[in-house]
Amino acid sequence: MLQHLLLSAAIGDICGSVYEHRRYATKRYADVDLFHPYSRFTDDTVCTFACAEALLNGLDMAASLRTWCLQYPKAGYGGGFMVWFNNPEAKAYGSYGNGAAMRCSSAGWLATTHEECIEMATRTAMPTHNHPEGIKGAVATALTIFYLKTGHDKAFIKENVLREYYPDWAETTYDEIHPHYHFRSSCQETVPPSILSFIKSESYADCITRAIALGGDADTLATIAGPMAYAHFRVIDAPLLELAKVVLPQSMWNLSEAFDERCQIL
Repeated sequence: MLQHLLLSAAIGDICGSVYEHRRYATKRYADVDLFHPYSRFTDDTVCTFACAEALLNGLDMAASLRTWCLQYPKAGYGGGFMVWFNNPEAKAYGSYGNGAAMRCSSAGWLATTHEECIEMATRTAMPTHNHPEGIKGAVATALTIFYLKTGHDKAFIKENVLREYYPDWAETTYDEIHPHYHFRSSCQETVPPSILSFIKSESYADCITRAIALGGDADTLATIAGPMAYAHFRVIDAPLLELAKVVLPQSMWNLSEAFDERCQIL
């Protein structure tokens, strides 16, 4: 039985948080310390839990995002998103940033059909990231998780996600992009590398380490890739779960448990 579904994203965020910054950024796999003392959760985790609560309890998605982000106002949000959540009258602003993909994993876990997954993922994106590429990033990410949790393999993901949504990336590999990849914030330049990190990986920890070692938006890459790895490998290393227990507030643990319970019932 899968547990700690939301934590599979949060742990990626926590482990990658330090390496997003130029001072600690690395492209060497061996230099990635998943237990760095300065690790913390960021906006990626906050927004993941906000979207999960909205889907779980039938809440308004925009209102849930604002509530959670105002509770953690210094989590490292982008400028445009920060303006949005501080203004209750603000509308979606057509973003195609990778924020759409980092917060949508709950759609992949909760959905019971392909169509429902697309609908849920779209709902997580629409309050802010309503550009077609923003929606596509959320849908491709959530579908990857959905396909993997329902038993499909890496080859299926390559053909039915990468080739369908990002055909320009379908014939490349992690090893080919690693040397020249750098910080990129769009969905179309973050989701495919995250999927390639998963395809290359041999375990959950290996996956988030590879995502971080791309040398880009490390926490977001690992937040996106982490749930994919967990859906496939079905194991998160116990020390990483302990790290999450130390870093995350009790409110997130409570929601994580409620979310797990609902997903097991479905």
